[in-house]
Amino acid sequence: MHRFFIPLALAAALIAAPSALAGGWATVGLDSTPAGVQPGDPWDVNVTVLQHGRTPLTDVQPTLTIRNGDATKTFDAKPTDKPGVYAVSVTFPSAGKWTYEVNDGFITQQPHTFPAVQIGEPVSAPAAATTTADDGGGVNLAWLLLGGVAFVLAALILLVRRHQRHEPQAA
Repeated sequence: MHRFFIPLALAAALIAAPSALAGGWATVGLDSTPAGVQPGDPWDVNVTVLQHGRTPLTDVQPTLTIRNGDATKTFDAKPTDKPGVYAVSVTFPSAGKWTYEVNDGFITQQPHTFPAVQIGEPVSAPAAATTTADDGGGVNLAWLLLGGVAFVLAALILLVRRHQRHEPQAA
């Protein structure tokens, strides 16, 4: 009987550990892109941070970072009157191709990347009204955790059935 409790304790630990990380992700959206911005001119943008893509996150400190080669600048976003919406004013110091990303300021401090933009060139078409982060199209953490829990439960069921087959039957 003692051999049965060790796998059960291990399975319980494996189930509890991923659930401790559950809820630790957020999405980020921008209300404009920096397309058409000239060097030295401000790009005033609102950053929306949502837990699980739904619930506005307050009391976080998002930042927006721009990069061009070795040049990197980070700007702090400030809360607005709207929950989950933060305002930031970004100034690109020079023309060129710049990448930008938002650190959501949430538990995992996840950087959300956006497509590179050419600064210093006029825009031929209006910028998109809303832009969301390109998080690489990776696996959603919730689905990964759900698959892990299903695997552990299946293994636990197999262990219990195996243990029941090997126990001597009372007469």
